[in-house]
Amino acid sequence: MSTDFSFFPEAASTIAPRVDAVYLFILGITVFFTLLIAGLILSFGIHYRRGSKASRENPPTSIWLEITWSVIPLIIVIGMFFWGADVFVDMRTMPAGAMEIEIVGKQLMWKVQHPSGRAEINTLHVPTGQPVKLRMISEDVIHSYYIPAFRLKQDVLPGYYTDFWFEATKPGDYHLFCAEYCGTEHSLMRGTVTVMDPDEFARWSAQESRTLPVEAGKELFERFRCGSCHKGAGAGPGPALAGVYGSLVPLKGGGAVVANEQYLRDSILDPPKQVVAGFEPLMPSFKTLLSEAEVLQLIAYLKSLSVAE
Repeated sequence: MSTDFSFFPEAASTIAPRVDAVYLFILGITVFFTLLIAGLILSFGIHYRRGSKASRENPPTSIWLEITWSVIPLIIVIGMFFWGADVFVDMRTMPAGAMEIEIVGKQLMWKVQHPSGRAEINTLHVPTGQPVKLRMISEDVIHSYYIPAFRLKQDVLPGYYTDFWFEATKPGDYHLFCAEYCGTEHSLMRGTVTVMDPDEFARWSAQESRTLPVEAGKELFERFRCGSCHKGAGAGPGPALAGVYGSLVPLKGGGAVVANEQYLRDSILDPPKQVVAGFEPLMPSFKTLLSEAEVLQLIAYLKSLSVAE
C-alpha cells in the first residue's frame, strides 16, 4: 500500500470507485452552490451597499426564473438519491458463491474464523477476485468493522448477526479499525486486512494444522449430548435438526420463521424465545456455557446436517 500522502485511502475493492464517484459528485455540487451563493451575497452586498446609486425598486417577477431555480436543484437531489441508492443496494446484495468468514468482536480484538479452519486475531487474509462475505457478531458491546480502502463500514452488534461483503482488487496490507467507541483504549482496536493473490492465499490457508468449524461444532454437539433430545424424525423431546437450516419452522402459538443463522443462535442461547410447534420449552440455555465463536461452530455443524440430508 502506498505511503504517499493522499486525500483518499487507496481504492482496493470493486465498490470503492463507485462510492468515491458518488461522494465526489455530491462534494462538487456542494462546492459549486456554496461558491455561487457566497458570490451572489458578496456581489449584492457591494452593489446595494449604503450610499450606492443602485435602484432599489422591486424588480419584475419571472415565473420561469422561479421554476428554474426550483426544478434544477430538485433534479440534482433526486439524481443523488437514486445514484446513492443504487450503490447502497449493490453493497448490501450478497453475491452467490461468496467465501464466508466469521468475525467475532470483543474488546479490544477481532477474532476471525476461516471456512478452512484457520483462525486469526486482528488480521484478515483474503484473496483478490473472490467475493467475501463477513458474518459478524459482538461478545460485549457495539463495535464497527471499518476498512477505509474498501469504503466499507458495518456495525457489529451483541446478540445479532450482521453481514457485509466485498471483493478485493489489489494485493497489499490495508488498515482495519473499530469505528464505534467501545470503551477505554478503543483506539487500540485495530488491525490489518491482507489481500493476496489467489494462489498465495491458498498456500496460506493450507499452512498449520487446524480443526474445521464443522468438526469443532460436531465435537460440541456430542460433548453437550444434544443428540439425546434432538433425535431423528422428532422422536425425542426436541425437534429433529437434520435439514432444519433454511426451512420454514412452525412456532408454538402460531406463525413460522425461517431457520437461518440468527434463529439457530437464538434457539441455542434463548430457547424459550421461539418454541417449535408440537414441543415444550424444555431446553436449557447455553448462554453461559458457549462463547460466540463456539455458537458459530455449532451452527456450522447444524448447517452441514442440512446439506447431508
